[in-house]
Amino acid sequence: MTRRPRTMAVLMILLGAAVGVISSTQTWLTVTLASIESEELSVAGADALPLLAPLSLAALALGAALTIVGRVLVYVFGVITAAVGAILAAASVRIAANAPVESVASTVTDATGITGLVAVGDLVADAAPTVWPGVTVAAAVLITASGVFTLATAHRWAGAGRRYRSASASEDASGAGRDPSRPRDAIDSWDDLSRGEDPTN
Repeated sequence: MTRRPRTMAVLMILLGAAVGVISSTQTWLTVTLASIESEELSVAGADALPLLAPLSLAALALGAALTIVGRVLVYVFGVITAAVGAILAAASVRIAANAPVESVASTVTDATGITGLVAVGDLVADAAPTVWPGVTVAAAVLITASGVFTLATAHRWAGAGRRYRSASASEDASGAGRDPSRPRDAIDSWDDLSRGEDPTN
């Protein structure tokens, strides 16, 4: 039971973070300019929300790190993971709900050369969100839930050091119970080396 919560938490974090990374490359907003009726601009997730890719990559790193860290760092990383997910969720909801001017400003400026939020806002006739902001909200909620789940179950996780000590104890018990009359093979010699013993004796 000690490994299952860790595995679940890690997989949930990695899934949510992977969706976030993918989402950063997808179209979040379709912008229609008032002065050019037929032209539409596509705003990628990384442009609409510059923090999307960095925070998603940070969540990936946190998920991977949770597979090897001790209990104290599990709690620390759990808090950070929940915070990362909450920030992503709040920012994504804001864009999905009303597409603020700053989320399209860089794309409009690149296409028209017009700068300044006020000028860009006057130029934009419509900014329609695609499905990806909503998908990212769901992924961010999953990351947040994973962080909370980590904090709630961390006391049941087995540490890496404990697993190593258990494995060593099992090897010692196996070695102690080996029949001395049985011919030694390469595996026996390797086990001796693992315990720091001389296999030639």
